[in-house]
Amino acid sequence: MNKALKIALAAIIVAQSLKIPIKYARTGRWEWSTFFETGGMPSSHSAGVSALAAFIAVKRGFRTIDFALSAIFGLIVMYDAQGVRRQTGEITLAVNDLAEQLDRLEGKPDENVHDKIEKRLEERLGHQPQEVIGGSLFGITLGLLGALFLPTKKKTPWLEKLW
Repeated sequence: MNKALKIALAAIIVAQSLKIPIKYARTGRWEWSTFFETGGMPSSHSAGVSALAAFIAVKRGFRTIDFALSAIFGLIVMYDAQGVRRQTGEITLAVNDLAEQLDRLEGKPDENVHDKIEKRLEERLGHQPQEVIGGSLFGITLGLLGALFLPTKKKTPWLEKLW
C-alpha cells in the first residue's frame, strides 16, 4: 500500500476514534459505537481527503496533476459532507417528527416510542461547518507530518517540489 493511502486511511481511523472521547466529554457516557456513526467532530471525510492532499502537496508539489485531483476531490467531499448530507439529516429529523405528530393526532400516548424503534431514520448524517473545518485541519496536520517524517526510499528536497 502506498504511503499517501496509508496516511489518508490513518487520518480517517484516528478522526473516527477521536469522536468517542469528544462524545464522552459532551455526554458523560462512553459510547464505543460512535466509531461507526456518521457525522460529528471531527469530520473523518474531511480528515482523509485533507491528509491525502497535504501529503501529495509535500511529496509531489502544488503544481502537479496529482495535487489538483486530490484538492478538487477533497473540496467536493467536504462540500458534500457539510451540505448535501447535512440537509438529508435535517430532512430526516422532520420526517421522524412527522411520524411522532401523526401518532399524537391518532390519540396514541407519547411514550417516546419513536426513539426506541429500529425504523426511526438516522438523523446524524452530515457535518456542521466547524466539524468539516476541524477534520480538514486535523487531516492537513497528519498529511504534513506523514510526508515530512515518514522515511522514503528516494531522497529529494521537498521544498523544491512545492512550487
